[in-house]
Amino acid sequence: MGILGTLLIGLLIGAVARFLKPGEQPMGWGMTLLLGIGGSVVATYGGQALGIYRAGQPAGFVGAVLGAIVLLVVFGYLRKS
Repeated sequence: MGILGTLLIGLLIGAVARFLKPGEQPMGWGMTLLLGIGGSVVATYGGQALGIYRAGQPAGFVGAVLGAIVLLVVFGYLRKS
């Protein structure tokens, strides 16, 4: 997958995470993109390292969204400080 594909999937994952987390998240599309990419990286390496799933399985998308939600919560706490 190229850089464009990574950016599109990161944007999709970030948007889904922002939709699923209740409350308002004051950030633009750029931060949503970075959030999605960060969540994907965290979930992919974490899930595969723990043996929860392998590369290419649909559980990777769910894990990436959960990773992005965790990053969104952490970002919210850091922003309040």
